[in-house]
Parts: sequence; C-alpha cells; structure tokens
Amino acid sequence: MTDLTHYRNIGIFAHVDAGKTTTTERILKLTGKIHKLGEVHDGESTMDFMEQEAERGITIQSAATTAFWKDHRFNIIDTPGHVDFTIEVYRSLKVLDGGVGVFCGSGGVEPQSETNWRYANESGVARLIFVNKLDRMGADFYRVVKQVEDVLAARPLVMVLPIGIEENFTGVVDLLTRKAWIWDETGDPMNYEITDVPADMTDQVEEWREKLVETAVEQDDDLMEQYLEGNEPAVEDIQKCIRKGTINLDFFPTYCGSAFKNKGMQLVLDAVVDYLPNPTEVKPQPEVDLEGNETGEFAIVDTKKPLRALAFKIMDDRFGALTFTRIYSGRLKKGDTVLNTYTGKTERIGRIVEMHADERIEYDQAQAGDIVALIGLKNTQTGHTLCDPKAPATLEPMVFPDPVISIAVAPKDKGGAEKMGIAINKMVQEDPSFRVETDEDSGETILKGMGELHLDIKIDILKRTFGIDVNVGKPQVAYRETITQRIEDSYTHKKQTGGSGQFAKIDYIIEPGEVNSDFVFESSVTGGNVPREFWPAVEKGFKTMMNQGVLAGFPVLDVKVTLTDGGFHPVDSSAVAYETAARAAFRQSIPKSGPQLLEPIMKVDVFTPEDHVGDVIGDLNRRRGMIKSQEPGATGVRVKADAPLSEMFGYIGDLRTMTSGRGQFSMEFSHYAPCPSNVAEEVIKETKARKEA
Repeated sequence: MTDLTHYRNIGIFAHVDAGKTTTTERILKLTGKIHKLGEVHDGESTMDFMEQEAERGITIQSAATTAFWKDHRFNIIDTPGHVDFTIEVYRSLKVLDGGVGVFCGSGGVEPQSETNWRYANESGVARLIFVNKLDRMGADFYRVVKQVEDVLAARPLVMVLPIGIEENFTGVVDLLTRKAWIWDETGDPMNYEITDVPADMTDQVEEWREKLVETAVEQDDDLMEQYLEGNEPAVEDIQKCIRKGTINLDFFPTYCGSAFKNKGMQLVLDAVVDYLPNPTEVKPQPEVDLEGNETGEFAIVDTKKPLRALAFKIMDDRFGALTFTRIYSGRLKKGDTVLNTYTGKTERIGRIVEMHADERIEYDQAQAGDIVALIGLKNTQTGHTLCDPKAPATLEPMVFPDPVISIAVAPKDKGGAEKMGIAINKMVQEDPSFRVETDEDSGETILKGMGELHLDIKIDILKRTFGIDVNVGKPQVAYRETITQRIEDSYTHKKQTGGSGQFAKIDYIIEPGEVNSDFVFESSVTGGNVPREFWPAVEKGFKTMMNQGVLAGFPVLDVKVTLTDGGFHPVDSSAVAYETAARAAFRQSIPKSGPQLLEPIMKVDVFTPEDHVGDVIGDLNRRRGMIKSQEPGATGVRVKADAPLSEMFGYIGDLRTMTSGRGQFSMEFSHYAPCPSNVAEEVIKETKARKEA
C-alpha cells in the first residue's frame, strides 16, 4: 500500500511558447527520469513525441509521465498551449490535483494563458506560478507578477526574487530562508551554490518577505495574532499556512527562473511537494446518475472503497489503444472485469502500464490516486467511468464544445477509402472535439474541428502517420439557422390505404426561443383532442427536423413549439401518424416564421507591437470584427475583438505580414449571431450549388 500523501498529480500548462515542454524536460532530468536533455527547438524533446509536434515545436497531445522527487511520486501531464487544443488542457485539468502555470518572462500573461487559467479555476485546481525565460531580452519578473493580478484577477504569492535579469540572470533568492541560489554558466542544474543574499538586494528581499509572511499568516488566526504582536512565526508554520492557502486557491506561490538554462527548477519541485495537494486533499469527485444529476455521493480517494475511475484520454500507438485513466477510489488489477457505466457493458483490463512519454512500464495493479494507461479496452471513450460491477456509479462526465469549422476530404485513390475510414475512426476516439460525418447528398467525408490549425494537424496525421493521400476541400463554417417570428398554424395528416389508415391533426405555435435554449416543446392541450400519450411523438417529430433548416440545410437553434390543440381518430391515430404530422408541420411553418442564418462569432485576442496597432485594428474592422478593448503592455498591445469565423481564415499569415512576424493571436468560439443579409445570401447560394454539384 503506497502512502497517498506522497502522491502529486500535476499538470504543466501555459500559452504557446512559454516553455512548458522545456520545463517538463528539466523536471524529468532533475528527477533522474532522463539522462540526455532533448530540446524543443531541435525537435527532440522527450514529451513531444509526435512528428507534427517535433516539427512545429508545439505540444498537441498531452503526454503523461511519472517521476520521483524527495520520496514523492509526481504524475506529470504536459499539456498543449495552442487554443485549438485547449480540449487537451481541459480534460487533463479534470483529472489533476495541482498544476504549474508557466508564463514567459518577456511575453507575460498571453491570450491562451487566460483560457487555461479560467479552465483551471473552473476545475478548482491548486496552482504554482513559474515565470520562465528570465534570461531573455525584455524579461521582467515584476511586470509579469503585476499582470497575473490585473489580467487573471489572481493573487500571486511571490516566493523568490530573481538575481540579475536578461543575460545577467544568475539565480534566485528564496524569501523564506533568505538564501541565494546561484548557478554557474555550464547549464548543469546541479552546479549551484547557496549563499547569502547579495548586499544590494537585502532591502528588497525584506520588503517582499514581509508581504509573503503577512499574506500567509492570514490562513491562521493564532499565528496572525502573534505576528501582529511582533513575533515572527517559524518557517515551518509559514509553510503550513502557504500550503493551506494554495489548496484553498486563496493565492498562488510564484517562482521564477530559466528552464532552458536550468536555473531555478529545484525550488519549483520543492514547492510541488510542499504546497500542492495530494489526492486525499482535493474535493472528491461527485457521482451522478445516468441522466447526469448529482446523487449526493462522492468518489472518496480510498483504496478500500469500490473502484471508481475516469478515462480521460484515448491514444492509439503501435501497441494498440491506450486508455489514460485516473483512479479515484479502490484498486484495479490486471485481468479485472470492470463496468463502463456509459455503455452499460463490462470490459476486461488487459494490461496496466505507466507511461513515460511513449515508453511504458508494466504493473500488475494500480490504486486510488494513480494515473495509468490501460491496454485492451474495446468500447471505452474519453469521459467514460469505469467502476466495480457490484457497486456501479458514474463520475461527472466531461463536456466538449461543438466544432465550428469543417472540411471535406476524399482519398486520392479508391484503395485509400477503407484505410481512411479506419484512421479517422481512431482519430475521433482520441480527440472528442474532432468529429466526422458523411454528407448524404454528395457522399463526401466531412471533418469538423475547433479551428484551422486543429484540422491542419489532422490532415497531416492522416498523410504521415497513416500514409493516406487525401484531397482536401475549402474550409467550411458551421452555420446555424433560427427563426425570428411567432406563427400559429395547423396541420392535418390523413392517409387512407387498404386496411387501417393514419390520422393526426395538430394546432401549434412556433416562435423564437430563448438564446441557447436549442429546442423547447410544451403542450397546452386540454380535453382529449390530442391524447397525452401522443405528445412525445409530436415532440419527436419536431425535434428530428431541427437538424436541417429550410434556408440551406444547417441545424436550427432556439425554437419553441407549443402544441395548443388538434384532433384524433379512435382507430387511425397512432404515434407514427402524429410524428409524421409534426415533421410536415415543421416544413410547412418554418419558412413562414422569418428564418434567419446565424454565423459563429469568435473571441479573438491579438497581441501586436505598438507601431502596428492601427493596421491590426483596421484589418479586424475589414473582417467585420467588433473591437472590444485595447490593453497596452510593456512589449506591445493586446486587442480583443469579436469577429465572424468566416472572415478569419488565413489570419495568422496576414497578421505576421502586418506585424513583421511579431504578432500572435488566439481565437475561441464565443456565440452565434445573425448573418448580414448579403453574407447570408452568398452562403445559401454557395451551399445549394455545392449540394447540387
């Protein structure tokens, strides 16, 4: 039985290029997990083992590994920073107990950092902050601390101060112990000495240390009282307070260094042990019933309780499908039969492995608190709960946003069709935000995703990983339709053939629903004109028609239907007759109720050097963007805007041209809004032409 207090399940997350993969590499080196360092910019990092990751220098899939530091076991997940892959961050945070948010010393709090921080807040994950790249031009630790306060509305608790900056950055001062850690220039993380604080920093160290102690003792009334009376608490007592405040999300211990130069990493590892929670210290996962309602029960981290585990990621590799799983309670042994509450079927555990990026170590069993990969599961997908068949329960599932962009793909040769089907099926299982469907009219395969880069990478994987050459169509936007007017109408379905006939009459109101209400059905029928047992058939008939609008065949949003009256025949009325009537009623009434095309609006967050702000804003206006705010920073300006997705294709190329390669942006779905009539006409014409072709 392993002592769970020595477990730390942590994730490392940040904006693109803040250095989180390099940070993970350094942690693995320091903990003795790897002996040769791989660099991201050489395309050789241990954690970025996909070809596409090595080539682009970005993390796409969250990789999982285990390392040890001071008798503590770290299960570490390195997550992507790019906005198109935030789904990876979201599902990783769901199963973690703590995290390290990495910020770039010169870039500061960048657009994607905000999204990731928001996800972490929603998941209630305790975090440390590591301000990286202090050896870079323009780095400023104090500015980043201020940004964390202003932009993220978070409370950083500064634990160390940098010694020197940019090329003169040599180490850090630990405020609690008042000791300086200074590294030499060999790049070896073990080549450091601990000395007294440099003379020119003593006043600054005392000032920041006082802030640190004052904030920490707020967690304990007795210590607070002693402190106010002039008695400084012992370092151990201050650490207990910091741990308590970190777990309660009252503040975030903040460190700094340079992962690339191996400076400052040991203190971050110590902080993971000292301040981040073990699996028993976090709020237990709520259990829900099959309808998704909380039951009031919790999956308490305890090896003696029945098994509760959440599959949070599927990854296909040369050994077969790996199901990454977080075990919340109970034990799991090789050969066990477990129940998947989503499918209602049992699965047999083939093998249990611990991952180190793409290598694996086999185990006979795993227990509460572990993050492991399971081999041999046939029907388990992301977000499914695995549990003890004798004591079934479901953990709160993950919710994934709908894709907003699609492209058509077709294999270049006939033989590739079957291969492509198998490959796409594997990719859909791995990534819940990636969807696929077949266009019934044209027979084309349509891939749907969260953004251009997301689909780019998928095509790249099809070509390189699976060796399938495909023709790719133009990106298509996921438009929607809605209605703008209330209409009262009636429809009678009568069919008389030999034998029993069909009869259903419905009177109804169709009107615009509340925003985000999707489809709402009510019945105000009194008397038995439409018997109660046929109401669900009427609802089903209307609801199935919501998948295809009348303007261009896009799904319909936000419609309310009220069944007001009708008629029935004692012999010829049936559920099928009422469902058929409702379908025909939808086709009859929607064209009369002011149908309107909706387009996806994206939240766009652009970072640009100051001298290009005018060009960037002018360009966003040309793309029908609404500028929301401008925030000047030390290295440039952040422009936030809402813009239609259809106008944002190829934006990264244009932005780089406008800003001499220095601009960057992130974009995520915000809401649907009515399309201007000229744009709507064009979209409807194009869509119809494509279907006819």
